[in-house]
Amino acid sequence: MTTQTLNTISLALNDGTETTLAGLAEKAVLLVNVASQCGFTAQYDALEALHEKYRGRGLTVVGVPCNQFGGQEPGSAEEIVEFCRKNFGVTFPLAAKAEVNGDSAHPIYAALTGSGAEPIKWNFEKFLITHDGVVQDRFASAVTPDSPELVAAVESALQ
Repeated sequence: MTTQTLNTISLALNDGTETTLAGLAEKAVLLVNVASQCGFTAQYDALEALHEKYRGRGLTVVGVPCNQFGGQEPGSAEEIVEFCRKNFGVTFPLAAKAEVNGDSAHPIYAALTGSGAEPIKWNFEKFLITHDGVVQDRFASAVTPDSPELVAAVESALQ
Protein backbone atom coordinates (compact mmCIF):
# COMPACT_ATOMS: atom_id res chain seq x y z
CA MET A 1 0.00 0.00 0.00
CA THR A 2 1.32 3.45 -0.77
CA THR A 3 1.74 6.07 1.92
CA GLN A 4 -0.93 8.18 0.23
CA THR A 5 -3.37 5.29 0.56
CA LEU A 6 -2.47 4.86 4.25
CA ASN A 7 -3.16 8.52 4.87
CA THR A 8 -6.50 8.47 3.09
CA ILE A 9 -8.00 5.22 4.43
CA SER A 10 -11.38 5.86 6.01
CA LEU A 11 -11.50 5.66 9.80
CA ALA A 12 -14.79 5.57 11.70
CA LEU A 13 -14.73 7.47 14.96
CA ASN A 14 -16.69 6.10 17.89
CA ASP A 15 -19.41 8.72 17.37
CA GLY A 16 -20.08 7.29 13.89
CA THR A 17 -18.38 10.03 11.87
CA GLU A 18 -15.91 9.05 9.16
CA THR A 19 -12.53 10.69 8.70
CA THR A 20 -8.95 9.92 7.65
CA LEU A 21 -5.60 10.31 9.36
CA ALA A 22 -4.94 13.32 7.14
CA GLY A 23 -8.25 14.79 8.28
CA LEU A 24 -7.34 14.41 11.94
CA ALA A 25 -4.00 16.14 12.24
CA GLU A 26 -2.13 19.07 10.84
CA LYS A 27 1.30 17.40 10.99
CA ALA A 28 1.26 13.96 12.67
CA VAL A 29 -0.89 11.28 14.27
CA LEU A 30 0.08 8.97 17.10
CA LEU A 31 -2.15 5.96 16.42
CA VAL A 32 -2.55 3.67 19.45
CA ASN A 33 -4.58 0.48 19.82
CA VAL A 34 -6.10 0.88 23.28
CA ALA A 35 -8.01 -1.22 25.81
CA SER A 36 -9.76 -0.33 29.06
CA GLN A 37 -8.83 -3.44 31.04
CA CYS A 38 -5.14 -3.82 30.18
CA GLY A 39 -2.06 -3.51 32.34
CA PHE A 40 -1.04 -0.61 30.07
CA THR A 41 -4.37 1.25 30.44
CA ALA A 42 -2.73 3.81 32.75
CA GLN A 43 -0.94 5.10 29.63
CA TYR A 44 -4.14 6.99 28.83
CA ASP A 45 -2.92 9.70 31.25
CA ALA A 46 0.35 10.18 29.38
CA LEU A 47 -1.38 9.93 25.98
CA GLU A 48 -3.75 12.73 27.01
CA ALA A 49 -0.83 14.81 28.31
CA LEU A 50 1.04 14.30 25.03
CA HIS A 51 -2.05 15.25 23.04
CA GLU A 52 -2.57 18.40 25.13
CA LYS A 53 1.09 19.43 24.95
CA TYR A 54 1.51 18.98 21.19
CA ARG A 55 -1.91 19.44 19.59
CA GLY A 56 -1.25 23.15 19.10
CA ARG A 57 1.82 22.17 17.08
CA GLY A 58 -0.07 19.72 14.87
CA LEU A 59 -0.13 16.35 16.68
CA THR A 60 -3.29 14.34 17.25
CA VAL A 61 -3.34 11.20 19.38
CA VAL A 62 -5.93 8.71 18.10
CA GLY A 63 -7.03 5.76 20.22
CA VAL A 64 -8.31 2.68 18.43
CA PRO A 65 -10.13 0.43 20.91
CA CYS A 66 -9.36 -3.23 20.27
CA ASN A 67 -10.69 -6.36 21.98
CA GLN A 68 -8.30 -8.81 20.27
CA PHE A 69 -5.85 -9.19 23.14
CA GLY A 70 -7.28 -11.04 26.11
CA GLY A 71 -10.76 -9.54 25.61
CA GLN A 72 -9.55 -6.41 27.40
CA GLU A 73 -11.87 -3.97 25.58
CA PRO A 74 -15.33 -5.55 25.86
CA GLY A 75 -17.36 -2.33 26.19
CA SER A 76 -19.61 -0.54 23.76
CA ALA A 77 -18.52 2.70 22.10
CA GLU A 78 -20.41 4.69 24.74
CA GLU A 79 -18.89 2.70 27.62
CA ILE A 80 -15.39 3.15 26.23
CA VAL A 81 -15.79 6.93 25.87
CA GLU A 82 -17.29 7.23 29.35
CA PHE A 83 -14.47 5.17 30.88
CA CYS A 84 -11.75 7.18 29.12
CA ARG A 85 -13.22 10.58 29.95
CA LYS A 86 -14.18 9.76 33.55
CA ASN A 87 -10.94 8.01 34.53
CA PHE A 88 -8.34 9.77 32.37
CA GLY A 89 -9.91 12.99 31.06
CA VAL A 90 -9.36 11.84 27.48
CA THR A 91 -10.13 14.51 24.89
CA PHE A 92 -8.28 13.00 21.91
CA PRO A 93 -10.31 11.18 19.25
CA LEU A 94 -11.32 7.58 19.81
CA ALA A 95 -12.07 5.43 16.79
CA ALA A 96 -14.73 2.79 16.58
CA LYS A 97 -13.60 -0.53 18.04
CA ALA A 98 -11.54 -2.42 15.47
CA GLU A 99 -9.33 -5.43 15.02
CA VAL A 100 -5.65 -4.79 14.36
CA ASN A 101 -4.48 -8.24 13.25
CA GLY A 102 -5.74 -10.98 10.99
CA ASP A 103 -8.19 -11.14 8.13
CA SER A 104 -10.58 -8.70 9.84
CA ALA A 105 -7.93 -6.09 10.67
CA HIS A 106 -8.93 -2.50 10.03
CA PRO A 107 -7.46 -1.40 6.67
CA ILE A 108 -5.11 1.08 8.39
CA TYR A 109 -3.64 -1.68 10.52
CA ALA A 110 -3.56 -4.08 7.56
CA ALA A 111 -1.46 -1.47 5.75
CA LEU A 112 0.74 -0.80 8.79
CA THR A 113 1.51 -4.47 9.34
CA GLY A 114 1.52 -5.61 5.71
CA SER A 115 4.55 -6.27 3.52
CA GLY A 116 6.36 -8.32 6.14
CA ALA A 117 5.96 -5.95 9.09
CA GLU A 118 5.40 -7.60 12.45
CA PRO A 119 1.79 -7.96 13.57
CA ILE A 120 0.60 -5.98 16.57
CA LYS A 121 1.76 -7.86 19.67
CA TRP A 122 -0.44 -6.32 22.36
CA ASN A 123 -2.56 -3.33 23.38
CA PHE A 124 -1.01 0.15 23.38
CA GLU A 125 1.37 -0.31 20.45
CA LYS A 126 1.98 3.08 18.93
CA PHE A 127 2.58 4.29 15.36
CA LEU A 128 3.76 7.83 14.71
CA ILE A 129 2.52 8.77 11.24
CA THR A 130 3.43 12.01 9.52
CA HIS A 131 0.81 14.12 7.75
CA ASP A 132 1.92 12.78 4.39
CA GLY A 133 1.21 9.22 5.54
CA VAL A 134 4.75 8.06 6.30
CA VAL A 135 5.26 5.85 9.35
CA GLN A 136 8.02 7.66 11.18
CA ASP A 137 8.25 5.30 14.15
CA ARG A 138 6.64 2.31 15.82
CA PHE A 139 6.73 1.84 19.58
CA ALA A 140 6.02 -1.29 21.62
CA SER A 141 3.38 -1.33 24.34
CA ALA A 142 5.92 -0.90 27.13
CA VAL A 143 7.22 2.36 25.64
CA THR A 144 5.26 5.01 27.49
CA PRO A 145 3.96 8.13 25.74
CA ASP A 146 6.22 10.29 27.93
CA SER A 147 9.37 8.24 27.24
CA PRO A 148 12.31 10.25 25.87
CA GLU A 149 12.44 8.28 22.61
CA LEU A 150 8.74 8.77 21.86
CA VAL A 151 8.79 12.46 22.78
CA ALA A 152 11.90 12.97 20.59
CA ALA A 153 10.14 11.28 17.66
CA VAL A 154 7.09 13.51 18.12
CA GLU A 155 9.30 16.60 18.23
CA SER A 156 11.00 15.50 15.02
CA ALA A 157 7.67 14.83 13.27
CA LEU A 158 6.41 18.30 14.13
CA GLN A 159 9.39 20.20 12.73
